[in-house]
Amino acid sequence: MTDERQQQKRIIVIDDDPVMRLSCLKILKKEGFFVEAFEDGEMGLARIREQKPDLLVVDLKMPKMGGLEVISRVKQIDPDICIVVITGYATIGTAVEAMKTGAYDFLPKPFTPDELRLIVNRGFERIELSRQSKRLKAEKEKIERRFISFVSHQLQSPLVAVQQYLDVLQHLGDLPKTAGQRKDWIDRSIARIKEMRAIVNDWLTISKIESGQFVANRELLPILRIIEDVIDSYSLQAKEQEIELASDMPEQLDSIKCHEECLRMLVSNLISNAIKYTPSGGKVSVKAREDADGIYISVTDTGIGIPSDKLEVIFEEFYRIKCESTRHIAGTGLGLPICRKIVTELGGTIEVTSAEKRGSTFTIRLPKEASTN
Repeated sequence: MTDERQQQKRIIVIDDDPVMRLSCLKILKKEGFFVEAFEDGEMGLARIREQKPDLLVVDLKMPKMGGLEVISRVKQIDPDICIVVITGYATIGTAVEAMKTGAYDFLPKPFTPDELRLIVNRGFERIELSRQSKRLKAEKEKIERRFISFVSHQLQSPLVAVQQYLDVLQHLGDLPKTAGQRKDWIDRSIARIKEMRAIVNDWLTISKIESGQFVANRELLPILRIIEDVIDSYSLQAKEQEIELASDMPEQLDSIKCHEECLRMLVSNLISNAIKYTPSGGKVSVKAREDADGIYISVTDTGIGIPSDKLEVIFEEFYRIKCESTRHIAGTGLGLPICRKIVTELGGTIEVTSAEKRGSTFTIRLPKEASTN
């Protein structure tokens, strides 16, 4: 049974040989394509201007207008029309010339119905790939515009705040009674500048990941030591916030081929988030293990948790859960997207389980094959 989608695919055949036109019509219509046939280039071009086809089958040697001229004019009308050349005078030279003019493929006469079907279907595969490529390019450009717009907005807010703080400082005057106010405004300015630097640094990190700079430069790393180093670097912050930072590490883990900064960033982002979203008196636990499928690193907290309908969107760039309990927590909204991008590039996975007011667990799996690539 013919695929109904074929009905949407339009083909025009231009050939001065009536037997060849009829043959192409029968073969291609039987496949379910919408096909029109014309005996010379002018007639075919007039129809192409009215109703652009997806694919053109054109004879190379015709008395009024040759196939090469038809191809050239068709490319001026719509460069995306896929063109297949057919001719009884097939040589390497004519094939190359047709390709240079803009033809996609070349079919010498005489040909069988199967050969025509094969070359036409191959042409439509190319058309679909081209359309997909354009859609992906357009989507990428849309995402990039949205990303730049969002980053600009994120930077604008702290910039305006810093400007306002500096304006206040400019008019405070150098008096003893204003010293306390001056320090307060300077501290606020420094905090907002740190916020801007964090956004810029995270943005640059995403750019490096997407360009392949991180994952391309891998080395064999002692993963256990790196995890323990990162945990140790957060011990003081956890203590200051009265949060217990615990670890459950095996005696050894296989080394893994990875970029060290990527690995440190993965573990660091998860521990940092866990501490930020866990109130005083809570606990953050880091655990590592391995099996035949890979190395697993999980970070569990007893924090505020994540609503079930937000478990997927937390990995979107700049997304942050907004509620009364998160209002005072600083962040760029890029930490988790960075983690997912890194893990994805390494061929691993990142998963989250959570319950509101009870806490969350983020688990990273790094495949063992990453250590041998």
